[in-house]
Amino acid sequence: MAISPHAFPPRKRQPSAGSFMSPKLSDRNLIYSLLLLTQEISVTKPFPFLLKRNSVSLIRKARLLSVLFEEFLHRNPLPVVSPSAILCFEELHVALQRVKALIEDCSNGSKMWLLLQNQSAANSFHELTLELATLLDIFPLKEVDLNDDVEELVILIRNQLRSRTNANCVLDPRDDDLRREVLAMLDRIKSEIVPDCSELGEIFARLGLRDASSCREEIENLEDEVQSQSHEKSKTELIVALIGLVRYAKCVLFGASTPGSDSPRREPSSEAVVPSDFRCPISLELMRDPVVVATGQTYDRESIKMWIDSGHATCPKTGQTLAHTSLVPNLALKNLIAMWCREEKIPFETNGTNQRVNRVKSNKAALEATRMTATFLVNKLSESLSMEAANGVVYELRVLAKTDSDSRACIAEAGAIPLLVRYLGSEVGLEHPNLQVNAVTAILNLSILEANKTRIIETEGVLNGVVELLRSGATWEAKGNAAATIFSLTGVQSLRKKLGRKTRVIKGLMELVEAGPTSSKKDALAAIMNLAVDRESVGLWVEGGVVQLTVGLMDRFPEEAVFMLETVVKRGGLVAIEAAFEAIRKLGIVLRDGSERAQESAAATLVTLCRKGGVELVAELAATPGIERATWELMQTGTVRARTKAAMLLRILRRWAAGLDGHGHGHSVMGGNTSSTTLIMSSSTTVLLG
Repeated sequence: MAISPHAFPPRKRQPSAGSFMSPKLSDRNLIYSLLLLTQEISVTKPFPFLLKRNSVSLIRKARLLSVLFEEFLHRNPLPVVSPSAILCFEELHVALQRVKALIEDCSNGSKMWLLLQNQSAANSFHELTLELATLLDIFPLKEVDLNDDVEELVILIRNQLRSRTNANCVLDPRDDDLRREVLAMLDRIKSEIVPDCSELGEIFARLGLRDASSCREEIENLEDEVQSQSHEKSKTELIVALIGLVRYAKCVLFGASTPGSDSPRREPSSEAVVPSDFRCPISLELMRDPVVVATGQTYDRESIKMWIDSGHATCPKTGQTLAHTSLVPNLALKNLIAMWCREEKIPFETNGTNQRVNRVKSNKAALEATRMTATFLVNKLSESLSMEAANGVVYELRVLAKTDSDSRACIAEAGAIPLLVRYLGSEVGLEHPNLQVNAVTAILNLSILEANKTRIIETEGVLNGVVELLRSGATWEAKGNAAATIFSLTGVQSLRKKLGRKTRVIKGLMELVEAGPTSSKKDALAAIMNLAVDRESVGLWVEGGVVQLTVGLMDRFPEEAVFMLETVVKRGGLVAIEAAFEAIRKLGIVLRDGSERAQESAAATLVTLCRKGGVELVAELAATPGIERATWELMQTGTVRARTKAAMLLRILRRWAAGLDGHGHGHSVMGGNTSSTTLIMSSSTTVLLG
């Protein structure tokens, strides 16, 4: 499914001012390190807008100090330096590290947030200036043999620093005026007063936010600040309000845009194979918020919640009745997934971030800014626009709908859904394929909100448009997102039955699995698994060839294929059993060589097939090399459910081998040296088999 364009892990922030320690270096290495630090600070660009005087002052002082350290290093041998001078050098190293960290953090962070924190930032610059002045005051200048020019330079730096520390903290009054203007604008938005465009444009120009690209970067930086301020509720609320303001200004001031670098759908690269344990058994997607259900199985929160909300009281994987529907966060797994995503450069959208944002959306300013943005975009889309202009607006709606539930609600309430329908047609896809993709993805993102599912279903033309797009979409991405939309809408039980019986849906999803790229295949597989669980529809899927299709996928997608086969065989009756005959050998191989999850599903599927399919199926399984040993090992090392199913399967194989079903041959089904009878008669096996 679609992934947010701003879903990368938070930017790496600079260490706090108190986190640096004096380095333990030799005299020459210490001075060389000081030279490198001052040179790095010297080439830093001063702030063009906020705190300009503060940054310029410290950058100049670092440039002058570099002359002092160059003078030391040019001497050979290095002059003897007293312990007091070395101590000063060590403390200067710490202070300069803090200067570098402060300048870089202010430069790389949010301009809006820096503006609102300008007093605090100015105080930090003042404190560092005071610290440098103190260190140069106590520096034993007479003990080190400097030439006259360098000595005069050090005295000059010391006097300049002292003069600044004697004055009050430097705060540009223009910065303070701008801060008050921004806060006043947020108050007006809270009162549902639409900002004046000229005033908004002036504020953003003074902050250096002069185009859509800089606004997108600003939003990303503000979202990072949400992570950093997660324990400061008042600050988090203010940041979320600023995000809403910047989003609104980006659309109103700079118009809608569709930059290629901000594609809302970023799939893992083909080289990055998602580990099986990181994928949700329901959606087959990388889990964003893994949770554990009562049976101990882990699912992505969104998928399992949709399953439970649609009326199911069982665990999708095990079929067991859930003792309760509480969902326990699997934090350990979530951290592992986040680390893997960071290493693979794959976007990782944490639902925790969304939840924090959602919790503070009660902030009236943030909510009204979102509502104003949605209304502006929908009103724009209702005008007579060219296809290119419409594509920009639809793209912005697509991105906004991905952010949080309030945004989805505001967009739907503003009337976007009927307007998006007109861009689903094949004629749009032929001339403007990107517009078709953006439209269906916007609907997909809107459908994540439960209340919007009903709106989408009841809007004339949407369902037919999405179903038609599934088969005739101009691009694989359009078809894949149509499949993902169908998967999302199947959270409504009545619609799941309706869609599961539509021939167009069955054929469209099957064709997508057969011929589509990997990302589209997975979207289609997720939709099929959600539709095929309905007992009244599964027969149509079997007749349509879903079993044969699944068997063909088993080599490439063993986990997904085995899980789907388990679902279909359990509910599909004898026709499904017969169609699955050719899968026996492949299931045996998965049981022997597959992942833990795949082995569990393979064992459950084989038990169903062997119980319902007759002796021929058991004989086919028994002929698989190493099947008995694989089953035995699964009994020892698998999950609770896997061990149970393996024990059942081993009992079936034992009965066949012993001829107790009237057709067995009384020999080992393993093809090895150890007979099945010997294995089964061991004491541990007897206990397991009961």
